[in-house]
Amino acid sequence: MELFLNFLSYLGVAVVLLAIGTALFEITTKAKEFKLITSGNQTAALVLGGKVVGLAFVLGSSIANSISMVDMIIWGAVGIVSQIVLYYIAELATVRFSIHKAVEADNKAIGILLFLLSISLGWIIAQCLTY
Repeated sequence: MELFLNFLSYLGVAVVLLAIGTALFEITTKAKEFKLITSGNQTAALVLGGKVVGLAFVLGSSIANSISMVDMIIWGAVGIVSQIVLYYIAELATVRFSIHKAVEADNKAIGILLFLLSISLGWIIAQCLTY
């Protein structure tokens, strides 16, 4: 029974952290993906989906490598902030186009690129969270 409660507590905290990370992305980035998705913007869905999968990699690693719930929360938060910072760096590094304008214009090529970039960055960050 203790193992099941432990599972539920880690799952619950991870889902809350995933929601917080997703909300932080929505609040801090220029393109408002949720609003764009409701109007049928497929690029915004790709971009948001990539962010969520990337965050899930980070949180999965923090769960797998933590020694306690507090440890998992700390490293999960570090991973979330790292992914947001790296997304901003990507926005600054793309001098040929504006990421948020491309998302708003429903440029699917940019959406696929950002989807894969978010997943890749999440995977790299996740691997950095191992001991």
